[in-house]
Amino acid sequence: MKILLLVSAFNSLTQRVFCELKDMNHTVSVQFAINDKAMIDEVERFQPDIIFCPFLKKFIPPEIFLKTPTFVLHPGIRGDRGHNALDHALRDEKKEWGVVILRANEEFDGGDIYSEVRFEMRDTTKASLYRNEVADAASKALKELLKNFKDKEFKPVPQLKTKMHHYLTQDDRAINWTKDTSQTIIKKIRLSDSFPGVMDEFLGVECYMYGAWQEDKLKGNPKEIIAKRDGAVCIGTVDGAIWISHLQEVGKFKLPATYVLKDKIKGVKEERLPLIFDMSYKTFYEIGSHKDGDVAYLCFNFHNGAMGSEQCIRLKYAFEHLKESAKVIVLIGSEEFFSNGIHLNILEDSKKQGEDGWSNINAMNDLIKSVLFADEVITVASLHKNAGAGGVFLALASDYVVACENSVLNPHYKTLGLSGSEYHTYTLPKRVGEQKAQELLSHCLPINATQAKEIGMIDEVFAKKNYFENLRDFTKKLIKEEDIYDDFIYEKQDYLKENEEFINTCKENELKVMYPEFWDKDSSFHHLRHAFVYKTCPIQTPQRLKEI
Repeated sequence: MKILLLVSAFNSLTQRVFCELKDMNHTVSVQFAINDKAMIDEVERFQPDIIFCPFLKKFIPPEIFLKTPTFVLHPGIRGDRGHNALDHALRDEKKEWGVVILRANEEFDGGDIYSEVRFEMRDTTKASLYRNEVADAASKALKELLKNFKDKEFKPVPQLKTKMHHYLTQDDRAINWTKDTSQTIIKKIRLSDSFPGVMDEFLGVECYMYGAWQEDKLKGNPKEIIAKRDGAVCIGTVDGAIWISHLQEVGKFKLPATYVLKDKIKGVKEERLPLIFDMSYKTFYEIGSHKDGDVAYLCFNFHNGAMGSEQCIRLKYAFEHLKESAKVIVLIGSEEFFSNGIHLNILEDSKKQGEDGWSNINAMNDLIKSVLFADEVITVASLHKNAGAGGVFLALASDYVVACENSVLNPHYKTLGLSGSEYHTYTLPKRVGEQKAQELLSHCLPINATQAKEIGMIDEVFAKKNYFENLRDFTKKLIKEEDIYDDFIYEKQDYLKENEEFINTCKENELKVMYPEFWDKDSSFHHLRHAFVYKTCPIQTPQRLKEI
């Protein structure tokens, strides 16, 4: 079928839907809901069989849904209506939740239901719930919708005419520091993460809070900033303390908390952890590891997958340290992302954007060089979550790349005005060939794990249900036969020695092209990064997303 995705943004869920529909051999086009005319014009141009709205914040013009079957994903169960569906579900501590796909009509969230999928709730952030349970349920519901749409005997279920729940304001989300416990504060921030955050004021700075972490050891007076670590701040509560990793000053964009508070917390103690935290108690950390025999799993929990210079350097040292005691190192990322490359928000905040951008890409390259030239161990990248830009090429620097069936990859840079580095001109053609590499880099479209394996970009795809068991089995097989392991290491050492000059030349040529992209004040990177960081509303749908 011809399917038009009508969306407010090409977010992670929309990208997953886009890839899965392509896998099912549908013809797919995307239209941003910029205004009524743009939406109506695209429907007239594309002439879709159906329209699906996985992420839409605007009302659909009747000229569209009266002429073309139009369906809307709502992140709530039957009878749930209105904004902030997930916020309310987390706030009310629902044990079970779900998604429905409704047929669009004149009534907000009032159309007939063509599919519904339920899931068990987790104690987590709204963003995590959306990227995991909601995304998985939406994928199942979409397949059910397409099946039911073709079934002439199918009868949709009427939506319940319940009262719409109210829009949660900052008053509803506000923290009472003299009464709220640590767990209550964490809950309020988590149900507001990653939008809109919880507004508060610290040391005269009005800002929104994100990234709340439990703290087991430190204690302080309510709302007192008692420590800082790797960009986060530790704040006292009535029964202990919590960590806040990110703040967003009103009218600006999200940054590590210490970047927002700056000199105001100059005298606050830096409460350091070891380079690699053993995760033995609850606190804020970015890099951790656990060992399974001769296999070391390296976890790096960088907010939204963004990696600043300092984070790249620490991760490089952590990787180098693990090489001393492991035969296999698995780069595993975090619970939410693998990596999305350099830290655009920190660069936007910088007063020396060229210098800091150049520093960031070189720090990323140094990290990748350590992985690429690690000739005494086998390296595995575990893409159990999404990756983009330099984060994809960090993974491709490994000897083996495995992924979860639900993962979506964006192996390109051009949408932000960058040509990219991270040794991608070596690692990508090595796996997929020069022609396919250029296609991926120029088309700037997401691909899912299944598609990535088909073209040779990754080595294995594991089902989500038993992903980590399969990953463990995969890594254990690499060291099961000592002779086979030794042969692999010897061959790797010989190959790297023979190709070292070529590999380094690839990186140097990448940097020559990138240099003006960072240092030229008129570079499109600066304008595109600014729009990305400030979440500027697009004025048109990118042509790459339109099916001609």
